[in-house]
Amino acid sequence: MPGGRRHRADERPPRTETRGASSLSNRYSDRVLALAGLAQALHQVRRIAETGQSEGAAVQASLDSVFRIDAATPLAVYGRVGDVAPGLRVLRGYLAKEAQDGGLSRLAMAVLQLERRFVREENTVHAVTRGLTEIAPRAEQQGSTHPDVVSALGGLYADTISHLRPRVMVQGNPHYLGQPGVVAEIRAILLAAVRSAVLWRQMGGTMWDFVFSRRQMLEAVDGWLD
Repeated sequence: MPGGRRHRADERPPRTETRGASSLSNRYSDRVLALAGLAQALHQVRRIAETGQSEGAAVQASLDSVFRIDAATPLAVYGRVGDVAPGLRVLRGYLAKEAQDGGLSRLAMAVLQLERRFVREENTVHAVTRGLTEIAPRAEQQGSTHPDVVSALGGLYADTISHLRPRVMVQGNPHYLGQPGVVAEIRAILLAAVRSAVLWRQMGGTMWDFVFSRRQMLEAVDGWLD
């Protein structure tokens, strides 16, 4: 989370190969990768809330990212491009206006707004960082998707970020949203979504990107997917 390595908006972080991203879209490559992490996490939140089921590999990539506090590059936060490819495809559909999910867009906006409040609350940032440090050994041993780890991450979100405003309101099937295990998994993945939102801001992302830089962002996404 925000306790890790930071990059100012006017600096380029250490880079790995961008897999075919054009020179025009290179400046957006790291930003769209972080947005893909956000989209992937929230897509799973929506899926779980509506069906009670998640995609294991996509959730693991999201939950793994919260423990990579000192990752040297944005790509290292997510592991491999393939690990965040589902999120890249969701983001591409949004940017190309091929697939519009109003519920997902509203969730993303809520998380981006929550991130602004979160990074200004030093006590909350420290509590989250401390909690992740305590949970990390268990995640290393059991895996980030182990029920005990998911429960701990969900509890950490409930005890810290969930108290900030605006709250992220997840809508779905009441049958599943009434199950403690489902609620814990949703909260754990929301923690990963906030982590990606923080990374996006650290890479210089702003809401103006969606207004003036949509084409460049789409080219950057295609560069990662090529």
